[in-house]
Amino acid sequence: MDSDDGATGVELVPTGIAGLDAMLYGGIPKDNQTIIAGGPGAGKTLLAFEFLYRGAKAGQTGIFFALEEDPKKIVQNAKNAFLNFDDVDEFIDRGRIIVSGRDVTVDMDRMEKGSSLEFGHMVGEIEDAITSYKATRVVIDSSSAIELIIKNSAEYRRSMWALVANLRRLGVTSILTSELATSDKRRLEFRPEHFIFDGMIVMYQSGEEKRRVQSMEIIKMRGYKHSFVTAPYDITPGGFKVFSPESMTT
Repeated sequence: MDSDDGATGVELVPTGIAGLDAMLYGGIPKDNQTIIAGGPGAGKTLLAFEFLYRGAKAGQTGIFFALEEDPKKIVQNAKNAFLNFDDVDEFIDRGRIIVSGRDVTVDMDRMEKGSSLEFGHMVGEIEDAITSYKATRVVIDSSSAIELIIKNSAEYRRSMWALVANLRRLGVTSILTSELATSDKRRLEFRPEHFIFDGMIVMYQSGEEKRRVQSMEIIKMRGYKHSFVTAPYDITPGGFKVFSPESMTT
């Protein structure tokens, strides 16, 4: 269920993820569009899927729009990682979680000749799905796939502005995953969509493979306060566990 922060009047959408909502001081502001950025293996897609799963547990409908992987593989990877989520198939059957998508790598020549038109078709499909299923939570995975369609940087920026505006108009709280060139916090580089979206959560990885430390940080959350601490996290069979100082004191 969404909550309302009495101090600010901002309606919040809890992610339902242990520790993350404490860092967000309750959740993501309703109708905000948030980037989850990180390097390969950080768990961006899994975190985004859990956002939909927790919404389904609260009676909300969510859509996962996959642009890079087969929707069936998205679901299977989530079930493999979150072994305790034994009701995923039930939520999918009931239409609480819809996993859809398109492979943007198909017919790349056709896309390059009409990138704006192709992007418009993709946004149209997302809008139709949101309207049809009356979804309130949306995940788009990922921005790098959109860049395959739109190679011109100025056009890409305009298209991302249009995407955010359309999602906001539809009244959804959404997450867009974004690939980082590095998982090293010291070498973080911002991309156009990072400035355009309302919020940004970055997932870092440091150390060697066998002793890798994973952590996340909320870079911004437009219109609302949030923690500035970088907190370690773990991916468990029961979902993400974010070990933020805020969660230790609640």
